[in-house]
Amino acid sequence: MSAEGSIVVLDYGIGNLGSAENALVHLGAPARLITDPADVTGASGVVLPGVGAFGPCAAALEDSGLGQAARHAIDTGVPFLGICIGFQLLYERSDESPGARGLGAFAGPIIRLPVGVKHPQMQWNRLVRREGVASGLLAGLDPSPWVYFVHSYAPAVGPETVATCDYGGPVAAAAERDNVWGTQFHPEKSGSAGLAILSNFVTRCAVQVAASSA
Repeated sequence: MSAEGSIVVLDYGIGNLGSAENALVHLGAPARLITDPADVTGASGVVLPGVGAFGPCAAALEDSGLGQAARHAIDTGVPFLGICIGFQLLYERSDESPGARGLGAFAGPIIRLPVGVKHPQMQWNRLVRREGVASGLLAGLDPSPWVYFVHSYAPAVGPETVATCDYGGPVAAAAERDNVWGTQFHPEKSGSAGLAILSNFVTRCAVQVAASSA
């Protein structure tokens, strides 16, 4: 079955990647889990989940052939959402796995959470919206929604960061620039707030399809 017009969830063999697909289908989105890089062509959006460590996930993404397909989608303006380790893979590198290479959509490294707090952060935590920063990702949400985190590393806070959480200091929790969105937390495990975020992504994909067809 062709993935043309679908939101494709990249299955590169790491962990339970079906939960993101299930959440999107629950919202009524035309979502599909795919393993063939060719299926990224013509997709209305791309979702890159991930659990575990940066290095093995980066290697699996490249070995599957989906890494190059992901870069092409990012470069050609396809709406793209990275989740947890998939979010971290949007960056250039990680202190967790020296030598491993991310997709480089955002500049900078993934760094270890601050000292003095439990590693990993495995809990619900509030998002702190960055003042004066517009975000399609977080559109319509309460100012400080609760979301669910499981991680020991996160991106350094940068110009693409649209929300942080407080965990021994400000920790980058969500980022957005042009067609590329990312969440360090798991929206598919974050109740109504998480579903609202995924719904915003589905809407972004629909807008892109409409613009392309005009």
